[in-house]
Amino acid sequence: MADHLLDHVRPYLDRSVEDRISYIRAPRWIGHHVAKQAHERLAELLSRPPALRTRGLMLVGPYANGKTMVAERFAVQHLKTAELQRVWVVQTREGAGLAHFYGSILHALRAPIGNGRDVGRKAEQVDHLLDRLKPRILIFDEFHNTLRGRFRDVEAVFAFLRRIGRQYDISPVLIGEVAVYDFLNATTEMASRFELLAVPRWQYDEAFLRLLDSLEGALPLARCSDLSDEKLARTIFQLSEGLIGEIVTIVTSAAIAAAQSGAERITKAGIDELNYIPVSKRRQARLRDGLL
Repeated sequence: MADHLLDHVRPYLDRSVEDRISYIRAPRWIGHHVAKQAHERLAELLSRPPALRTRGLMLVGPYANGKTMVAERFAVQHLKTAELQRVWVVQTREGAGLAHFYGSILHALRAPIGNGRDVGRKAEQVDHLLDRLKPRILIFDEFHNTLRGRFRDVEAVFAFLRRIGRQYDISPVLIGEVAVYDFLNATTEMASRFELLAVPRWQYDEAFLRLLDSLEGALPLARCSDLSDEKLARTIFQLSEGLIGEIVTIVTSAAIAAAQSGAERITKAGIDELNYIPVSKRRQARLRDGLL
């Protein structure tokens, strides 16, 4: 009966192994508590009344913990229902300096980018687009990239974030690592403008076990894997180090191997056979030593 699977997943058992593996590999939304809370806060920013001093949001946490997916899903859901796009996601470019920062915005707004050294021209172009497109929320993903530049450039970026609220009624949303929190809280002026929503590592608790159960229900394997069983759950937790991106990768890889082998369930032995190396240990991995 495959009672361990969600209703919309169960029909996939009748498909080929190749089709099932394609489904297993597909990105999937995990609506955990922090993700839902983030969407609620973003929805509040989108529907707020006009203001001269807009407040923003910080989504801060470690790498590979689902922050980008939270933001991108909100932006996509907005596009599906909105007559006018009011939410834009800016992928902050690697590399310090205002030219990179403005270039990231122009790219996100799908504008042509001219002379890479002409910061003033880029700033004018950004202002023109913000005035014409009238976004309500600008989401800056990987915002910590901006903080690696000269102090005066970082100060200019912060001045820009303050100005777009006053001049264009835009709420900035900053996504990144803990450096974002540290820099914004270095001054009261910036700290008072942003609410923090932490996206911490998962703990080994009931919420983590429920996450494993929801993942198992979403993966079309014919046999129950009991991912929340103590021994199997501990193995996944230790390898993932509490990062949701790593959790999903481990479970997905094990599910693909189980489908390919005909085992049709994830086991501890199957996960051990992946030889999965946690993020914190990859610098010391034997594979890296072989590259030297």
